[in-house]
Amino acid sequence: MIADAMPVNASAADTGATVTVQQRKIGAVILELENISLAFGGVQALSDISFDVREHEIRAIIGPNGAGKSSLLNVINGVYHPQQGTITFKGEKRHQMNPHKVASQGVARTFQNIALFKGMSVLDNLMTGRNLMMKTGILQQAVYWGATQREELVHRARVEEIITFLEIESIRKTPVGRLPYGLQKRVELGRALAAEPTMLLLDEPMAGMNVEEKQDMCRFVLDVNEEFGTTIVLIEHDMGVVMDISDRVVVLDYGKKIGDGAPDDVRNNQAVIDAYLGVQH
Repeated sequence: MIADAMPVNASAADTGATVTVQQRKIGAVILELENISLAFGGVQALSDISFDVREHEIRAIIGPNGAGKSSLLNVINGVYHPQQGTITFKGEKRHQMNPHKVASQGVARTFQNIALFKGMSVLDNLMTGRNLMMKTGILQQAVYWGATQREELVHRARVEEIITFLEIESIRKTPVGRLPYGLQKRVELGRALAAEPTMLLLDEPMAGMNVEEKQDMCRFVLDVNEEFGTTIVLIEHDMGVVMDISDRVVVLDYGKKIGDGAPDDVRNNQAVIDAYLGVQH
């Protein structure tokens, strides 16, 4: 059973996190998982999971605690390697993903537990998101002259655009460790955006937030999707948020898929309702 979760038939208005979703133009399948199974020793984390993600959509993954949601996200970005199944990303089929290659192909991620450099400023944290795009070598960067300076100016300009987009100009030079939790989550989103991803994996971006912080994060997630055309795969416990901003929802329970479809279809799926109400299997 999900701790502190909204009922599966809740709306964002029930939590005060009211959002407006515009009609999006959904494209072709960009990611497809087929029959994915993952085990750690004798523990089966995922069992025969299949679903796809389409370009420009917001695809939510939901389920009770321990359902395998984060494990599935780790399979997508190559941190975990499944024992069975295949993954097709941008037309290329493989048994497992490579984290570096996935990042270089345009997949960025945020984490359930904030993974920022607490002693560094907001600006410097966002600059780390540009690392894969930097062409100059370590020696050139150490000298910091010529091409290195020009390259940094380009990357810094892009980071400043993201800072403006996320409305965090006033804290751009503040060490991240001094910021409240909600702003740290926004900075983490900014670092992921700095990599200019085509697909963004968000692991509980609104966990631990108050109503106002959730409203802000919902707005930014929608803006990223609509203005940048970024495909978003989202894990979130707040069912009101999920049902309001998602195009499609896949539901896991004990590592198995028990539902998949439009929010209204999932909302009325009896297996999903039973999982959220803690009905014994």
